[in-house]
Amino acid sequence: MLTEDIRDRRAWRRSDLSQRDWLVPVPRRCLDELDAAARQVGSDPLPPVLLDPNQFALGACAEVMGHVREKLRGIGLAVLDRVPVERYTGEENRALAWLLGSLLGRLVAQKWDGTMIYDVLDTGRALEYGVRRSVTNLDLTFHTDAPWLDLPPEMVGLYCINPAIEGGVSRFVSLCSVHNELRRRHPERLARLYRPFPWDRQAEHAQADSKTTERPIFRYDGGSFAAAFNEKLVETGAELAGEPLDGEGREALEAMRAIVDSPELWVEFTIERGQVQFINNRQFAHSRTDFKDSPEPHRKRHMIRLWTREEGRRTFHA
Repeated sequence: MLTEDIRDRRAWRRSDLSQRDWLVPVPRRCLDELDAAARQVGSDPLPPVLLDPNQFALGACAEVMGHVREKLRGIGLAVLDRVPVERYTGEENRALAWLLGSLLGRLVAQKWDGTMIYDVLDTGRALEYGVRRSVTNLDLTFHTDAPWLDLPPEMVGLYCINPAIEGGVSRFVSLCSVHNELRRRHPERLARLYRPFPWDRQAEHAQADSKTTERPIFRYDGGSFAAAFNEKLVETGAELAGEPLDGEGREALEAMRAIVDSPELWVEFTIERGQVQFINNRQFAHSRTDFKDSPEPHRKRHMIRLWTREEGRRTFHA
């Protein structure tokens, strides 16, 4: 268990950051490279997952993504501002999203079926077992992506084709700061968060496999600190396992949620068309308010999501 405060740039509060801390301007040279890549993809198509940045001249883009990587290792958030998505077709945008993500890290599957490029948009499906909230217009409470995995994605990218016409505000919080606050306010609860909790695997597994798994909220191996958080998936995990969550576990999660939800800790913004949001998924959590969509299908809120992870295999269960 980590017994000291995290004191570097990862541990920030709302008052420490402003928009200029996470925005990464996209220079003209990079835009020219993206235009050329889109033309190449349009004239000589391949599925995006077969594209490699080395097949294109993307030196300026690689430099920009280096700046993104630096921010992700620090404050954990970077927003490219911006890609002119309105110039490109749907397939060209998917290709450019893939190429930019590939410049950041090794892209991996986001679903058990091997889906590598995930569309975040309201499908109209009702929320039920196996349906992720990310394909509805409902709010998403603070969480990390795929927290039940032994190797969750390291970085998460959201390439904005269209924002919502109303709502869909993004919020972002440092789980390093949350850990520091737990040490100060609830040291007696912190140890429980280092022990396993049941997690709902959201039907992302073979039919014969268990619907739940167990892993802690916090991990510390003496050199690196990692966090995974989604209180709703722990609640449904306990229900699916048929065993009520222990009282100590409930109290620890309640204490953590109260800190995570503290407005003085998180920052918020609304992602704009053409912006690309990148998140460090192992030390920071994000949320989204509910939203109202455009009645025109081609203007519906639509993000292209990508995951990176360097360890293990590229399959969902690394």
